[in-house]
Amino acid sequence: MKKSVIKIENLRKHFGALEVLTDVTLDLFEGENLVVLGKSGTGKSVLIKCIVRLLNADEGKITVLDQEVNSLKEKELDGVRGKIGFLFQSGALYDSMTVRENLAFPLKRIKKDLTNEEVNAKIVEALENVSLPDVIDKMPSELSGGMRKRVSLARTIIVDPSIMLYDEPTTGLDPVTSDEISMLINDIQKKYKTSSIIITHDIECVRAVADRIIMLNEGKVYMEGTLAAFENSEDKLIQSFFKNKNQH
Repeated sequence: MKKSVIKIENLRKHFGALEVLTDVTLDLFEGENLVVLGKSGTGKSVLIKCIVRLLNADEGKITVLDQEVNSLKEKELDGVRGKIGFLFQSGALYDSMTVRENLAFPLKRIKKDLTNEEVNAKIVEALENVSLPDVIDKMPSELSGGMRKRVSLARTIIVDPSIMLYDEPTTGLDPVTSDEISMLINDIQKKYKTSSIIITHDIECVRAVADRIIMLNEGKVYMEGTLAAFENSEDKLIQSFFKNKNQH
């Protein structure tokens, strides 16, 4: 039986009168890429923010690596967060820091016992893993959108996370760069043995990375299954995502 690294049971989250997640139950299994799909405003980003407790759930249970995150104290929560890589939609690089300083920042916070030489070696390795070894001393403003996304990815994997959470990793990128990011997600899964949740509405990204797909609709899990099950579904809502999209 597959081991569950994230287990979400009956998750509810509302903002005032707006109920975004009404009853979400799902598992992320060890070593898989799980895509969470849905229209804008269906709570996809809210879901992964609840997992790392950037947002507090109103009801339900979230277990990450056998720890229930809603009941953890701040220090314990930091320990769990240290094992999770979170790629924000914006990339969230620090504009006033060089690429080297951006990558050193999480390392020095999470792996405090590393020497300066070890920190530098990990920075170089992380940039090589995203095929950008030459940008180490550039500022984020000197990079293209695709390069910034890659550097953000390097910063995320530099602490050797066992779980990756990707929030719209290809949004705002041209099709070629989007394909490259999708390939990188697969490379990271293989190289680092990560278990990942990928929030996206980019169907080409879904086709490239998904081991399993969950679709959210009206705050609930609407369908769960393989890419083939989704592409062959007769359901009108599912078809609106998968039909008439460009096939590679």
